[in-house]
Amino acid sequence: MSQFIVIEGLEGAGKSTVQGHVADWLERKGLTVLRTREPGGTPLAEKMRGLVKEVHDEPLTMEAELLLMYAARVQLVKGCIQPALAANTWVVGDRHDWSSLAYQGGGRGIDLALIRQIKQAVLGDFTPNLVLYLDIDPAQGLARARVRGELDRIEQEQLSFFERTRAGYLALANNNPDCEIIDASQTEVEVKASVLACLERRLCTLG
Repeated sequence: MSQFIVIEGLEGAGKSTVQGHVADWLERKGLTVLRTREPGGTPLAEKMRGLVKEVHDEPLTMEAELLLMYAARVQLVKGCIQPALAANTWVVGDRHDWSSLAYQGGGRGIDLALIRQIKQAVLGDFTPNLVLYLDIDPAQGLARARVRGELDRIEQEQLSFFERTRAGYLALANNNPDCEIIDASQTEVEVKASVLACLERRLCTLG
């Protein structure tokens, strides 16, 4: 039965790289895999991503940011992820619902109960089967992000914002049995080894 696996973490944690490792591992098992990213993943959701990520003359309120995240998310889930899972395709996502709880909840300070109410209203009980949280010190992650090029609107936030976001992630990860915490401060080779070991342990029935 197909599953939804999500990679979460701060900027510079290596989410897209790990997403590739997970997808490759699943494909070597003979499975069909769809890779997604949030916000984005569909033509309309990508337009919403631009509204969230780009710097605008008019400041984007944190409430509007949150609603745009869920608008893009429900577009992706209903239009791509759920149909793929129904067709026995495994889905590996770069970010999902925890990003809103960590960034808009932990980072921005929006009430977590409100975020969960919005999630329940638009997505119901839909959740990933497995979350791989790539944990990294925010300063180290941002340093990596700067090497990639110009920072987007969210990446330009103060370090304290990302420290609060990390705390939000850790609170989620430490209280969810369907999450594995990966030390993303390691080298890429070490992170890959940790991720593959996790997959072998969690999805041993695929062997």
